[in-house]
Amino acid sequence: MVRTQIYLTKAEKDGLGALSKSTGKKQAELIREAVDCYLERGSKTHSTAILEKAGGMWKNRDDLPEVDELRKSWDRS
Repeated sequence: MVRTQIYLTKAEKDGLGALSKSTGKKQAELIREAVDCYLERGSKTHSTAILEKAGGMWKNRDDLPEVDELRKSWDRS
C-alpha cells in the first residue's frame, strides 16, 4: 500500500469516526472501501460507454446470414 494524506471537513471526519465505531473498522479501511466503490462505479460507466458505442455496429452489413434461417437449421424437429 501507498501512504497518502487527505483533507476532510469536520462533518466528514465526524461521520467517518462514527461509522468506524459502529462497524468496528478502521477509518483508513473505510476510506479505501469508499475509493474502491467510486472507482468501480466509474469503470462501469466506462464499460457502458464502450458498449453503447459498439451497439449497432453491424446494422449495415449485408454479408451476414439471416437469423431466421440459422434458427431453422438449429431446430431439432
